[in-house]
Amino acid sequence: MTASLKSRVSAYVRAKNRQALENMRELRRQLLERLQSTSSINAAQSRASIQEDLRVIEEGLEQLQPRGRG
Repeated sequence: MTASLKSRVSAYVRAKNRQALENMRELRRQLLERLQSTSSINAAQSRASIQEDLRVIEEGLEQLQPRGRG
């Protein structure tokens, strides 16, 4: 899913749609929290995938940060 996620993040960055990225990040944080609180299944692979998604989303959000004047 990371390839399609990267594509969506890239599109949101080009459109300067910070809210969409923040919504994606929040959803994945909620999913990760639920997985981490579940002990009845081994969700290590799912957690790793969500953490990678969060990394990609954070990179997109960083691209939307205003650049300092230098």
